[in-house]
Amino acid sequence: MKRYSVVSALAVLPLRVIGTLIGSVTASAQEDQSRHEPKLIEFNAPDAATEISPACASSCGTQAFANNAEGWVVGSYTDKNVVAHGFLRSADGQFISFDAPEAGLVHEMDDGTFPFSINDLGVVAGTVQDSGNVFHGFVRYPDGAYTTFDVPGVSNAAFQGTQPLDINLAGATAGIYNDVNGNLHGFVRSLRGETTSYDPPGSVLTFVCEETCLNLWGETTGYFDDMYGVGHGYVREPDGEITVFDAPGADGFTIGASINIEGTITGYSLDSNNVGHSFVRTRDGKFTTFDDSQAGTASGQGTFAFSINLEGAITGQFTDANNINHGFVRGHDGKFTTIDARGAAPGVSAGTRPSTNNLRGQVAGWWVDGKGLNHGFVWIPCYEF
Repeated sequence: MKRYSVVSALAVLPLRVIGTLIGSVTASAQEDQSRHEPKLIEFNAPDAATEISPACASSCGTQAFANNAEGWVVGSYTDKNVVAHGFLRSADGQFISFDAPEAGLVHEMDDGTFPFSINDLGVVAGTVQDSGNVFHGFVRYPDGAYTTFDVPGVSNAAFQGTQPLDINLAGATAGIYNDVNGNLHGFVRSLRGETTSYDPPGSVLTFVCEETCLNLWGETTGYFDDMYGVGHGYVREPDGEITVFDAPGADGFTIGASINIEGTITGYSLDSNNVGHSFVRTRDGKFTTFDDSQAGTASGQGTFAFSINLEGAITGQFTDANNINHGFVRGHDGKFTTIDARGAAPGVSAGTRPSTNNLRGQVAGWWVDGKGLNHGFVWIPCYEF
C-alpha cells in the first residue's frame, strides 16, 4: 500500500491553496502563544425556530455539522414553519442562509437544505430534500453557485436518493445512496463528476460517515452491516481496495467516524455490555483505544469519538454514569478536556454534541436545551494547534 505524507499532499495542491494552509497555521502559532481560558460561543442561526415541532423532532433548531481551518461553520436550521435551510457562520459571527436548488420549502414538512461538510476553501457539500422528500446531492461554491447531482441508478422514492456527506480539499465528495431496491451503498464522486459506487465485501448496508470521512487522497471510512447484523469499520483506498477492521474489544459493532490526511482513523465500538469505547487506528492498522475517565460504564454509556484533525486531536461525546451527555476533546498528548454548553439539559437525548474539529483545534457542534431544541456552538481551545 502506498504511503503518503503531508509534504507530498501539499505538492499536488495549487499554490494559492498551499499559501492559505501555511498562512493559517503560521498566523495561529504567532498570534496566540500565550495560554488563556477555552472559550465556548453559543449561537442560533437568524430566523431559527424557537420552539420544537413533531415534524422536525430531534432536528429542530440550529445544528452545526462541520467547520474548516478558516473558522467557517456550516450546518442547517429549521425556521418557524419547520422548513430546513443551510447556513454558513464566519469566524466573526456573520451568517449566510441558503437554500440549494430543488429544495422543498413546504411548511411543517422539515424538508429543504442539509449541508454536512465544508472544505478549507469554503466549498460545501450536502443533501437537498425536494418537495417529494427525495434526496439529491449538491455542492455550493463560495460565490453562491451550485452543482447538483444524483448517483446513477439511484432510487427516486421518498426518503431515499443521493446524500453527499463529505467533501475534501480537492473538491471530491463522498456519501451514500439508495439503489432502486432501497439498498444503501457508498459512493465517491470526483471534482469532474465521475462517480464510483462501492460496498465492502459481505456488506448488506454500507454507510460513509459524515463530515470528515473523505481525506485529500480520496480515502473514505465508515461502517457496514454484514448478513448477520454485525457492524464493521472499513477504509477504502482511492484505487478501490477496501480493508475491513474491528476495534479491539468490539462485540459486533465498530464505526470508523473520521479520517485525516495521514490516513489515521478515529471512531468507536460497543462492547458486550453495550458500552461505547473509542479508538485511533493508524494507516498501518495499529489501534489505540481510549475512554474519557468521566464516562459511564453501563449499557448506553461510554465514549464516542467523532472527528480527528491533522494534529491528531479528537473530539466527540461521552455519556456519564448519570446518563448525561458531554463533549470532549482529546489532545494529541492524550489529555482530555470537557465541553459543556451552559444551557445544555441533562439526559441521554440532550447535552452537548461536538461534531468536527478543524486544523486549529476549534470544535463545532450543537447542544440541546430542556425543550429539546438544538443550538449551535464553537469551542475555541486555550491554545490553537
